[in-house]
Amino acid sequence: MSRQVQLHAAPPPGVPAFSIEDDVKAAADRLDRGFGALIAKATLGQSPPALAEAYLDWLSHLAAAPGKQLWLAWKGSRKTLRFARYLLQCALHEGHAPPCIDPLPGDRRFTDPAWQGWPFNAYQQGFLLWQQWMHNATTEVAGVSVAHENIVSFATRQWLDMFAPSNFPLTNPVVLSRTMTEGGANFARGLGYLAEDARRAVALGRGNDARPNPAVGDTVAATPGKVVFRNHLIELIQYTPTTQQVAPEPVLIVPAWIMKYYILDLSAQNSLVRYLVGRGFTVFMISWRNPDAGDRDTSMEDYLRSGVMAAIDAVTAISGSPTLHGTGYCLGGTLLSIAAAAMARDGDTRLKTLSLFAAQQDFTEAGELTLFVNSSELALLDDMMWQQGYLDARQMAGAFQILRSNDLIWSRVIQDYLLGEREAQTDLMAWNADATRMPARMHGEYLRSLFLNNDLAEGRYLAGGAPVAISDIHVPIFVVGTETDHVAPWRSVHKIHLLSDAEVTFVLTSGGHNAGIVSEPGHPRRHFRQLTRAAEGNYIAPDAWMEAARRVDGSWWPSWVQWLENRSGTAVAPPPLGRAEAGYKVLEDAPGGYVLQG
Repeated sequence: MSRQVQLHAAPPPGVPAFSIEDDVKAAADRLDRGFGALIAKATLGQSPPALAEAYLDWLSHLAAAPGKQLWLAWKGSRKTLRFARYLLQCALHEGHAPPCIDPLPGDRRFTDPAWQGWPFNAYQQGFLLWQQWMHNATTEVAGVSVAHENIVSFATRQWLDMFAPSNFPLTNPVVLSRTMTEGGANFARGLGYLAEDARRAVALGRGNDARPNPAVGDTVAATPGKVVFRNHLIELIQYTPTTQQVAPEPVLIVPAWIMKYYILDLSAQNSLVRYLVGRGFTVFMISWRNPDAGDRDTSMEDYLRSGVMAAIDAVTAISGSPTLHGTGYCLGGTLLSIAAAAMARDGDTRLKTLSLFAAQQDFTEAGELTLFVNSSELALLDDMMWQQGYLDARQMAGAFQILRSNDLIWSRVIQDYLLGEREAQTDLMAWNADATRMPARMHGEYLRSLFLNNDLAEGRYLAGGAPVAISDIHVPIFVVGTETDHVAPWRSVHKIHLLSDAEVTFVLTSGGHNAGIVSEPGHPRRHFRQLTRAAEGNYIAPDAWMEAARRVDGSWWPSWVQWLENRSGTAVAPPPLGRAEAGYKVLEDAPGGYVLQG
């Protein structure tokens, strides 16, 4: 008893409080975080407890559903009989028979004619039947939560894809034919490519692509311009005008900071920046600094204030225009939406229009990426970022690659390592390999506030210490979604119609999250749909919108530029590059220094 009193007795005057319990708790917390960081690195940020919880939910409900089990047994027997009939027909017709199952749309693994010959046709048909049965088994189990069903179905599909016959030399007829033709030289080349990729991954920590990037500032990010402002977070690029007169309102582009800005300024033929400048617009672009461990406490509010708002201050001061056309892509578009809502709340009228490309405000239907956003996953990511101060590009790339594993992982393995072929690198592929880091605090706030809690859509997100609402935005809005977007699904992007009463022009274009935006005029096989809802107009649901919007062949860029021109004033002489008297002197040539940071 006396020892207990002694431990909790108040310290003498002038002596700081000392608590063994606090020290032990802090040590335990560091141990947990360190262990969590190790797990996160080993699993590329995927949470084993989250996966186990999902599978336990599925298995326990499946075990308690004898009717579902009987139905699966019946389906399994039907598929077995179908496969047996297929094999019998192959035996009777020299190894050929009409397929008993077709691949899912977009599955290109078995398109080569060699897959129709014996025994490879049997391999792929058996695999597709098994894949279909596993989908039946992992979905529509009564009682399983939607989130857990999605995780189980997705994870099971990834495991199945690992064992697809296309991934193994002895069961892939294309690889076998190449090996026989070249006497195994394809494997020798593939081994060399594998060694190159491994060396790059270890030495540079920049992913597993050994192909050299085009020179930034030469091949890509080459539109002439000047860096006219720099702070700890951004460089602001002002591009050199190419027309004698320009629209009085400049265009400010806010790109995502998960990658480098120059996806919107790739090669000369597909640079959105160059296209805008050529159509008579003064264009400014934010180039984000690549954060390091010292930026661990950089917040979303910092990105708003030192990023978007600092850029708006500079653009209006340099151009002399009281208003501008705000344009945001992906996460940059989400941040610009927050800025626009905060400006509307505070009576700041400097935004004349708002253009958002593949950018979400409501994250309730944010696609398969939400599979990686739950409390368990975020705790693991927090541990990893606590240890290193940021989320590394490779750690982010793992989740994006898993979403499209057949296209981004297994097809690459087959092409590079089994066939021994390196695909010629395009500018878009080079940009995709030039990833950046994410500060720990900002990334945690982004995932929790937006993805997990959906605070922005529900009016709880704080900017400048007060909540913002998308409904406060009343300037005309131009929104682009892409048909096959896995990062910002177009139906999720379409929710801007629910959140805002402003005039909304919505465009749905062919392509995915990146290629759909980089859709220059003359690009083959491009099309889009466009429809405008008037301010205060009625809501149009996605399916009804799709039926009402007419398909147009070609690029959506000219339509957007026409939209901007219709909302711009009379053309004026181009503003100067920078404005030293206003504190924005020219610092260096574009593309600046931040884009070159590794």
